[in-house]
Amino acid sequence: MKHIWFIMIKDLKLFSKDRMALFFFILFPFIFVIAFSFIMGDLGAEDQRLTLNVTSLEEEGGISYQIIEAIETEDESVLEPGEPIISWDVDYDEAHQAVEDGELGGLLVFPEDFTDGIYQSSGTELTVVVNPDAINTYAALSGLAHSIATRVNSQWVAASATIELLIAEGLLDPTDSEAIEEVMEGILSGQNVSEGQSAIVLATESVGEVEPVNAANFIIPGYLVMFVFFAAALGAEIIVRERQNHTLERLLASSVRRWSILGGVFAGTAAKGVVQITVFWVVGILAFGIDLGVSPAAVVILSVLMVVVSAAFAIMLAALVKTRRSAGSLAVLAALILAPLGGCWWPLFILPSWMQFLAKLTPHGWAMIGFNKLMLFGAEFGDVVTEMLVLLGFAVVFAVIGIWRFRTSAV
Repeated sequence: MKHIWFIMIKDLKLFSKDRMALFFFILFPFIFVIAFSFIMGDLGAEDQRLTLNVTSLEEEGGISYQIIEAIETEDESVLEPGEPIISWDVDYDEAHQAVEDGELGGLLVFPEDFTDGIYQSSGTELTVVVNPDAINTYAALSGLAHSIATRVNSQWVAASATIELLIAEGLLDPTDSEAIEEVMEGILSGQNVSEGQSAIVLATESVGEVEPVNAANFIIPGYLVMFVFFAAALGAEIIVRERQNHTLERLLASSVRRWSILGGVFAGTAAKGVVQITVFWVVGILAFGIDLGVSPAAVVILSVLMVVVSAAFAIMLAALVKTRRSAGSLAVLAALILAPLGGCWWPLFILPSWMQFLAKLTPHGWAMIGFNKLMLFGAEFGDVVTEMLVLLGFAVVFAVIGIWRFRTSAV
């Protein structure tokens, strides 16, 4: 343990004296954090207004057109922030193709037999055509369809009861189908509603001001993961350099065991990572006001596990390459490929499903999934146990390969 401690302290001293390394791996990331926080500072400051597209397949004059007229938005300026825009002047075939192509989120369709199905009590249905990725549009269109169906059903019940009452009072001839249909149409079309009042009303309730999302909540974890891994990967170059100048061989000759050398190198690399994550979180909380969520302990553990994974990767990389140039080149290449692929540059949850799948092939991806869950979506400790175990698995695989191939001689 004494040898491990001495090697770790030596690596920390070298790191603290390297001003360029301190600037690049600790101060430089916050330049990006400040820039992106400023650019994305108003993200989510306003509710995103949805446009709900509605169309009818039946002939003009049917009940569907009367319903559409009742809910159509003629003047968008009267809408409160967040209220949806109702657009019905769309062709079904073109709109359906636009949904398939991802140009429209969804479409609410009244069928050809909508009016007949209501009058004849045979039943009818509303169709919601939606793009699988348009979750908000699907929820809004489904709610609108449910609201329409509920209102029509209640008015149909009222119309049927009214007709039965009129027949019972002798005010309506049960054999006069035209008169019955006229009464039914009058009630269903909303003619009993006072002028200027829609038959179907969409109401919204404000429960507080919408606050902009703190962009630092997903920017800082991304750059933490990226630069912790970057620093550790470049640490492989130092290990190879000490192997080439025979420092590791001299340690063996002075009775230092191979396991102590491995442990010291790993501990030194991990210690630099701990310094990085400590600075990241302290500055993030004090200067950027980030929110660690309901389980700060889980955030800390995820960060430490990413440090362990990065240190194990450095050992593996140093064991697989022969020259300093190869170690440095592969370290930069790995860091610059795995960072965007793993979601360090942009939130994974806004990416296509195939990119989210590729992200799970990297430790960066699992770390970012865990951070996003905890800091953006209010997850608890138990919700990120899977991410923690996967990161631990990456560390074990990297460490096993590194220990198996590690050598102290440059030959």
